[in-house]
Amino acid sequence: MHTSRLTRTAFACISLVTCLVAGRSIATAKEPAKPVFKDGEAQVVKAFEDSDYWIRHDLWVETEFDSDGDDKLDRMHVSVTRPRQTESEGLKLPVVYNSSPYFAGTGAKGDEYFWNPRQELGEDPPERKHFDAVERTGMRPIISKRHEKDWVPRGYIVVHSSSPGTGLSQGCPTVGGDNESLAPKAVIDWLCGRADGFTTPDGDEKVTADWCTGKVGMTGTSYNGTIPLAAATTGVDGLEAIIPVAPNTSYYHYYRSNGLVRHPYGYLGEDIDYLYDFIHSGNEARREYCDCTVRDLEMLTQFDRVNGDYNDFWAGRDYLNDLEPLKAAVLMAHAFNDWNVVPEHSVRIYEALKKKGVPTQAFFHQGGHGGPPPMKMMNRWFTRYLHGVENGVEKDPRAWIVREGDKQDKPTSYPDYPHPDASPVTFYLSGGAPERGSLSTQATQDAGTETLVDNFSFDGASLAQAEWTEHRLIYTTPEFKEPIHLSGTPRITIKLASSKPAVNLSVWLVSLPWNNDKNAKITDNIITRGWADPQNRNSMTESEPLEPGTFYEVSFDLQPDDQVIPKGQQIGLMILSSDKDFTLHPTPGTELTIDLDGTSVSLPIVGGKEAFEKAL
Repeated sequence: MHTSRLTRTAFACISLVTCLVAGRSIATAKEPAKPVFKDGEAQVVKAFEDSDYWIRHDLWVETEFDSDGDDKLDRMHVSVTRPRQTESEGLKLPVVYNSSPYFAGTGAKGDEYFWNPRQELGEDPPERKHFDAVERTGMRPIISKRHEKDWVPRGYIVVHSSSPGTGLSQGCPTVGGDNESLAPKAVIDWLCGRADGFTTPDGDEKVTADWCTGKVGMTGTSYNGTIPLAAATTGVDGLEAIIPVAPNTSYYHYYRSNGLVRHPYGYLGEDIDYLYDFIHSGNEARREYCDCTVRDLEMLTQFDRVNGDYNDFWAGRDYLNDLEPLKAAVLMAHAFNDWNVVPEHSVRIYEALKKKGVPTQAFFHQGGHGGPPPMKMMNRWFTRYLHGVENGVEKDPRAWIVREGDKQDKPTSYPDYPHPDASPVTFYLSGGAPERGSLSTQATQDAGTETLVDNFSFDGASLAQAEWTEHRLIYTTPEFKEPIHLSGTPRITIKLASSKPAVNLSVWLVSLPWNNDKNAKITDNIITRGWADPQNRNSMTESEPLEPGTFYEVSFDLQPDDQVIPKGQQIGLMILSSDKDFTLHPTPGTELTIDLDGTSVSLPIVGGKEAFEKAL
């Protein structure tokens, strides 16, 4: 029996409908994509993994401030990257947020644009040369792709924003001013439904973040690590956790040290006004206003490059002073050999947060600037506080330190930092200049005085290795027969006299013999360093000129450290004046005389004095 064409067509249609219905049933039965967790960590989800299907868009969030003087509230440029399921399936996810002044380009680099360090102490510096205005770069709607591959596949939305006065964000850069805290606060308020976002920088068409759960975490490195802490100091609701990596927590501690004008390593002559110029990639129409108001009238009149004193200008850029509202869980990360943003930046905040009682952990490594915690640590932190998974992270060891020679993702856990078994051991000096004196735990009597002559021409490494020189004093322990573990912040007291009313004072703690091998590790030679202005011996806010020839007592902390000094080495305490890579360079010749009986250094040793004596 033959089937007609009409009948065959009917059968085909019925079959097609059956297939479509079956397919729809299968699709309906398929589980919606959602975050997956294993062993307390968010896992990569296949449905979130393909970046071709991520949704990307940008917008402008209105803040509560007008920093560029145009009588309109500044708006911050924001970009969003999220899994398509936040649109197609109504999925809500938490946010990992990164903000920066660097996304849209930066200014010229070069020593010629820094302040000339060849400056006499206590005198006005030579004028600084400025570079041409920053040319803004970057394409909409993507501000940056950082962090996307790490977090979007694991069930997070990634958000970026340019900080005030940079990129397409309105306002003025202030390098630590209030608007740099309130800008990310506004973005978090928008993510949580409390602030307005718009499709254009000056329009009124609104954008909502209905795909956000209202849980936000922040992370970033260096300046990008400072901004999470700045945001957290506002106490904004919804900012649940931050992971600041090598954050600059005080611009005074970045550009000054105990009253001394000191520069970050590798950037001799940089100061806060240069950094302002370096990041100012914002609206050209408001550039003149910002330069005049922020750089010229605020920074250049208050940053005090003559005396280096602490004042209200610097206090307003110190986040330690603003911690009271902070409630986010904080995982600090820093390197003990970071001579750009020195380690005290994180240690001082970590100590304050422990006293405050917020969830806090610290990750330290032995490298240089930057270096985030292992992904496992960050994943557990954000999983606990952004997804709310009870993974016990708050019961993990409080401190994690990468030991010398270990890989960065293999830190050793400790109950806390400093090591709870560390205690201060006081060391005293016996003379030996211009060669080497000795350093021991036995107090000396009538040790006399020794004198060094300031000369910035010699760098610290050369001075530490010199067998004979008048440009430094150095005192060493005996050779260790067993390793010594230092953990904490050394402190030095020096009784000194200067031949001039002002003098640089620099101190290095070194491991000897010096390793000149090209493959030497960063921990092989320099243990830690510190700098101070003897004119600020009584006050950080007011310098007191030295009476030439008169002895004064100066006490200050060196940079925090956690380091194991291997057997076969000696600890050397080196006292010098100008530090070629960090301080101003006054005319050589100032004499600095040290009273050895009035000078000592306290080193935090795990196991205390008993461990030190055992190592000998």
